[in-house]
Amino acid sequence: MLFKGNRKRPFAIVLILELINAVKIFITGGAGFIGSNLVRLLIKETNHSVTNFDKLTYAGNPESLIDVEESPRYEFIKGDLLDLAVTTEALKKSGAEAIIHLAAESHVDRSIDHPAPFIQTNVLGTYNLLQASMEVLSQRDSSRTDHFRFLHVSTDEVFGSLHSAEQPFTETSRYAPNSPYSASKASSDHLVRAWQSTFGLPALVTHCSNNYGPFQFPEKLIPVVILKCLQGEAIPVYGNGQNIRDWLFVEDHCRALLAVMEKGTLGETYNIGANHECSNLDLVQTVCRIMDQLHSKPGIESYESLIHFVPDRPGHDFSYAMDSKKIRAELDWKPQEKFNIGLAKTVKWYLDHPTWWRSILAQQR
Repeated sequence: MLFKGNRKRPFAIVLILELINAVKIFITGGAGFIGSNLVRLLIKETNHSVTNFDKLTYAGNPESLIDVEESPRYEFIKGDLLDLAVTTEALKKSGAEAIIHLAAESHVDRSIDHPAPFIQTNVLGTYNLLQASMEVLSQRDSSRTDHFRFLHVSTDEVFGSLHSAEQPFTETSRYAPNSPYSASKASSDHLVRAWQSTFGLPALVTHCSNNYGPFQFPEKLIPVVILKCLQGEAIPVYGNGQNIRDWLFVEDHCRALLAVMEKGTLGETYNIGANHECSNLDLVQTVCRIMDQLHSKPGIESYESLIHFVPDRPGHDFSYAMDSKKIRAELDWKPQEKFNIGLAKTVKWYLDHPTWWRSILAQQR
């Protein structure tokens, strides 16, 4: 990786090498949860330049990038992937040598209530980005296309649900999506593979497990629990709470994406997981205990008393688990953050940044 501060070589040599290898990266959905954390990592810890192309839907928040928006290596373009002409023009203007495609509708409950935006953004939006990429590459000479990369960021949910005795998902696991969201992501994965195979697009695909960390939109499980605790309201848990997820700290995911972009083999798929599976109920109880320590509330002996079981959602996958041996062995990546420490950092971040989430909640009313 092209991180700063390598003291094994004289500073001048390190600087020259980094500038030579600096890449112009076009990120879709860079104002979202994973996207904003990735943009921040790239601007603060590498010499890559970033063009952030984002529609700024309800989940995209420019305030998540205030600390990097003045960087000369950062540019924001507001645009919609469903507009092919706008997407193509923005990609041309960026001079991008790599694309990291993160823009997606991603909330399962929303996909059940209103599937159409998921089909439009995740399927048609990906198609337009693929077409724009081919158009841009067709106008470049080989010296500018040989090292081009299209990194498509997907999810473990495309593989469906594991039963308790089944082995974790591998890169060759069978696709079996169970929600409109996961079906739309599976569709976009297949499009990327087809454009790579048929048209020679230099593409890579990643599948990640559940992310958590700062700047996550308040509708997701961990922020929901934190904010319900703060408001003294019932904490909803689906079914009996025994559904199992693998939880990955968002900065670890971002470093994995950087490793895949820089060192991954074209045409390959990489699973990204933390190998920390726990039930939803265990997760919620752990967040409640951290809240008890960091922000006790008069009249509530323990936030766990607020846990309230609600009817399970339709098609609720029982378990996800990721086999990440490939990315660990081939790209020398592994998660850095221990789960309990990362979770405590996340809770503290929400406690320390009420203005960020309050402005979002106000817009949702």
